[in-house]
Amino acid sequence: MKGIVLAGGNGTRLHPLTIVGSKQLAPVYDKPMIYYPLSMLMLTGIRDILVVTRPSELPAFRALLGDGRQLGLSIDYVAQDKPRGIADAFRVGADHIYGEECALILGDNLFHGANLPSLLRRSALKVDGCVLFGQEVAAPQRFGVAEIDPRGRLVSIEEKPRRPRSNLAIPGLYFFDAQVVDITENLTPSARGELEITDVLRAYLEKGTAELVWLGRGVTWLDTGTHETLLEAATFVRDVQRRQGTRLGCIEEIAMYMGYIGPDDCHALGAQMGNSPYGQYVMERARSFSRGMPPKAFSEGL
Repeated sequence: MKGIVLAGGNGTRLHPLTIVGSKQLAPVYDKPMIYYPLSMLMLTGIRDILVVTRPSELPAFRALLGDGRQLGLSIDYVAQDKPRGIADAFRVGADHIYGEECALILGDNLFHGANLPSLLRRSALKVDGCVLFGQEVAAPQRFGVAEIDPRGRLVSIEEKPRRPRSNLAIPGLYFFDAQVVDITENLTPSARGELEITDVLRAYLEKGTAELVWLGRGVTWLDTGTHETLLEAATFVRDVQRRQGTRLGCIEEIAMYMGYIGPDDCHALGAQMGNSPYGQYVMERARSFSRGMPPKAFSEGL
């Protein structure tokens, strides 16, 4: 399975912060926002990843992540000349993913949960159409909303409905089979000229191949697209890290625990940032790993 991180858009809800830069490069406490969705793909077992962003932001993302080799990944980039909806990622990324299953994650979504990595890996193994995720929220009208029947089966999907039929929001993480590019090519753009992800999901639903997976109450999902939610996410990351002594979305540590790189490689990456608490943490994790393999339960909770 290949992965796509959608890091395009103009980030107008975060102006003036994003006038001169991508919101996915903005800090969420101690690391760039894009580290968090990238870490979810890595924990799912995905190593071939495409970053979709604006032409002006390509050099900055390349400077940050390179070709991914240092993390045991393959990271490529493609420019989206202007925002055309979430599903436009399949159009601009068609050459990268065509003929293969793929995962799409929005670059401003943050997920955390002890059992989340294993849930994602299990879901990625059984893609027969598309897999979307559901999370109960207090204000579903702000999101795409899933309606289920009494047996828990998905029956409808609405985009930001005025009167939601449920409080089950659809986060910005999706798994698709190899047909997603063809399905997207046959979509009719919305009145705003955008290719809506909801229309892609509905196409699978109409074929009877859309599966909804509940994230559950043990999973935190945050959309960091506004000043308020960006602050909320930063506070959440700070509090979890202080209490647990670990770091959320630490891509160097995850690469090591997933077996993508060795502890010496991880330590070297930390040493490049050794003057920062983040770099010191990466080096200490590498040293701890070298002293003995951590329990599976620990690595599952990264």
